[in-house]
Amino acid sequence: MNSANPIINSAELNDPSDPWLDIRNVTGERLSVDSFTARAGELWCIWGENRSGLDDLVQFLSGEHDRFLFDPPTLPKDFAVISFNNQQKIFEEEVRNDDSDYLQKKDPGTLARDFLGTEGNHEELIRLLRLDHILDSGYRQLSSGESRKIVLLNAITNGVGHLLVQNPYDGLDTAACAEFDQIMTSLHSRGLGIIITLTSRRDIPDWCTHLACMHKGKLVKQGLRSEVLADIPRDTAGDKWGDTADLATARNGSENGQMLVSLKNGRARYGERIIFSGLDFFVKKGDHTLITGPNGAGKSTLLAIISGDHSDCYANDLHLFGTRRGSGESIWDLKKNMGIVSPDLHRNHYIPGNTIQIVISGFFDSIGLYRNYTKSQERQARVWLKRLGLEDREKTPFRRLSFGEQRLVLIARALIKMPKLLLLDEPTQGLDDIHRDNLLQFLEKVATARLSTILYVSHRHDEYRDFFRQHLELEQNT
Repeated sequence: MNSANPIINSAELNDPSDPWLDIRNVTGERLSVDSFTARAGELWCIWGENRSGLDDLVQFLSGEHDRFLFDPPTLPKDFAVISFNNQQKIFEEEVRNDDSDYLQKKDPGTLARDFLGTEGNHEELIRLLRLDHILDSGYRQLSSGESRKIVLLNAITNGVGHLLVQNPYDGLDTAACAEFDQIMTSLHSRGLGIIITLTSRRDIPDWCTHLACMHKGKLVKQGLRSEVLADIPRDTAGDKWGDTADLATARNGSENGQMLVSLKNGRARYGERIIFSGLDFFVKKGDHTLITGPNGAGKSTLLAIISGDHSDCYANDLHLFGTRRGSGESIWDLKKNMGIVSPDLHRNHYIPGNTIQIVISGFFDSIGLYRNYTKSQERQARVWLKRLGLEDREKTPFRRLSFGEQRLVLIARALIKMPKLLLLDEPTQGLDDIHRDNLLQFLEKVATARLSTILYVSHRHDEYRDFFRQHLELEQNT
């Protein structure tokens, strides 16, 4: 579906009371919006659960109109949309331009500092976002939280007048969330038009003056924040993923006390940038571990070293499942004992394949499915899709799913073989509150049944659960 209707530029409107954004009669396969209007002085938050149509609305506002019918919208020319899809496009462009083979050394790609606008002094914003130490790092080397802040900084320093940010708090530590709030209110005071979209009701900030609610593809409520918030129901009970009886394995109760991870005096770096050093980290079977710390402290890097996805896995005194890394072992022999969810794994899934194929690929630890699979493996994948409420998306191409749906599929991919070690790096990014709680309650059952040992990276205090037996808090290297 598409429309040839022209877009009206709000900068051409003379009356300051005219809306800077106005859309009407927008319809698509999973979206139907009668009208939505934003005016100067209004700070909008649009909230919706997964599959509410919120991702489709963001796609439409991003200018991707081919799949929609609509009346001529009012959209400003100086409008920037910071979305997961936008970040993914930058990442894939960086991958395409990687000249490592030609240079015969690792190509860092576009440096973080190159995303900054050339006009004006940006030191205050850089300091506020705590980005000064990563300006000479390539975009692909940044953590998920750092890359989101760089894309935000890119928009602000290039003089946008209107801004939409999708799930801005995902991937940000507590301090960075407060900094984001401060920046938004400061930009608004300078006249910037702002809209944020959220899948978590718990993230709706106090500074929003207006709130809209998406449900089943429709914009069902909109108005003053206080009035609309009072009408949004509190989270319904989670625990909808069922029990773990169908996942029980011969490992249950065996190998008590087995050392799964042993890292002595661990260190990691990207180029000349030291991420962490002098780290001792030990995980025995059943030592479910919560890993926290500020953006850039090395949480994702630590899990990448353990999974073998960071070259420093060979430079460390690292033992996995009793085997010294670099002693001739096959990475695939190690990965068969791991299930992984991470922002890096997610953004590397830019391959063809439908939903059920991506889930089945978890049996083979591959990005994409390139091997024959059994009927039993296919049945298990369908069980997981039903558990997650995605059975109707079985044949949908992975890249056509919303970001939250993609993340659920990758969670199923990690859990389907119920490995010895689950490496979950901010697994709930893009998930609404119900799916977040369902995952954590299911992981508690996994821990109780001793099916896997869980290493869990999170910035969210509402994800700290009693089944974590140890807590590793990393500090940012200065």
